[in-house]
Amino acid sequence: MNKISSTSLIGGAVVVAMAVGLYLGVAKRGLPPEGLGMGLWRKIKRKKKALRVYMDGCFDMMHYGHCNALRQARAVGDQLVVGVVSDAEIIANKGPPVTPMHERMIMVKAVKWVDEVISDAPYAITEDFMKKLFDEYKMDYIIHGDDPCVLPDGTDAYAVAKKAGRFRQIKRTEGISSTDIVGRMLLCVRERSVSDSHNHSSLQRQFSHGHSQKLDGGSGSRSGTRVSHFLPTSRRIVQFSNGKGPGPNAHIVYIDGAFDLFHAGHVEILRVARELGDFLLVGTHNDQTISAKRGTHRPIMNLHERSLSVLACRYVDEVIIGAPLEVSKDMITTFNISLVVHGTVAESSDFQKEKDNPYDVPISMGIFKVLESPLDITTTTIIKRIVANHKAYQKRNEKKVASEKRYYDNKTYVSSD
Repeated sequence: MNKISSTSLIGGAVVVAMAVGLYLGVAKRGLPPEGLGMGLWRKIKRKKKALRVYMDGCFDMMHYGHCNALRQARAVGDQLVVGVVSDAEIIANKGPPVTPMHERMIMVKAVKWVDEVISDAPYAITEDFMKKLFDEYKMDYIIHGDDPCVLPDGTDAYAVAKKAGRFRQIKRTEGISSTDIVGRMLLCVRERSVSDSHNHSSLQRQFSHGHSQKLDGGSGSRSGTRVSHFLPTSRRIVQFSNGKGPGPNAHIVYIDGAFDLFHAGHVEILRVARELGDFLLVGTHNDQTISAKRGTHRPIMNLHERSLSVLACRYVDEVIIGAPLEVSKDMITTFNISLVVHGTVAESSDFQKEKDNPYDVPISMGIFKVLESPLDITTTTIIKRIVANHKAYQKRNEKKVASEKRYYDNKTYVSSD
């Protein structure tokens, strides 16, 4: 009985192996296996094809809201291709961008959910560009948030894709927009220009609680933005996290900072730091620490907003939310840190001259290294761009007042993953 069973098993294995070999042989030639119709064969092949989705945007002053949109878009398909709108198209449709094309490209490429990037994408999906997306880039769907994207002539920028039945909608991330961030900075500029009679209270505290000061006799902020709708949740942090710790013998690199208005300079120094080890641990300082070091109008973004932006970066493995300013021996031991690094370009580079150098311990241990920053960009650089051209940005923001108000007034529930 055992011999018969063994023979049957061996014979069955041979038949299966022959069938698999025949299947693979004809598959390589693009022909269906014997007994399988061409129609069904095509369906099987289509099922095996990766679902490619396209999402475009300006991605100016890129923030965690952009990143969450890209995360949701990536969840719709297998591969996410992102189109970054050109400077000229942004100027024509919205006004001057704060960050130029090359910086925006760095930011988008660094998002962990992005597979490919197309530069100089058009602001609106035209028939010709949609055909290019489907034929050349093999896109299956075009994706955008539930907030309206209206062209200067009042038409829907995604009307063509919707008509073709190739449009998919995702949920807009509450509490943040580039317009909102510019509005926060404009509010800072206006507060400073009005007076110093606000008891030097941190704007960050107002932002994180959704408050804004009413200036000009109670008229409110003319920047046309609500200060903050951000509602941090543990689920969002989990969605952004890698969910993996370092291996037992991992070389762990640590870098800390404010990472306020997360920009291309931050991304590039994180990339360089990650190349020095197997695991990059990033510490984001709390709001009070930053206010004490940089002034009462900093940070522009609160701790949770800044941490999410850092978590979305593909070079980052883990984030310490509210990391201490001082890198202590206990902290190094707890996280098994092998190397502590700092860039040459920072808001303050004179830390080594300070009486209480926050890196005294890693320096004494011989595990501290200063890295050459690839880009000469800081948070102050971004703020100065707004201040230098604040009238143009204020005008741009005022154009968004009506659409932002309509969105929040008429908002309905949209499910998300």
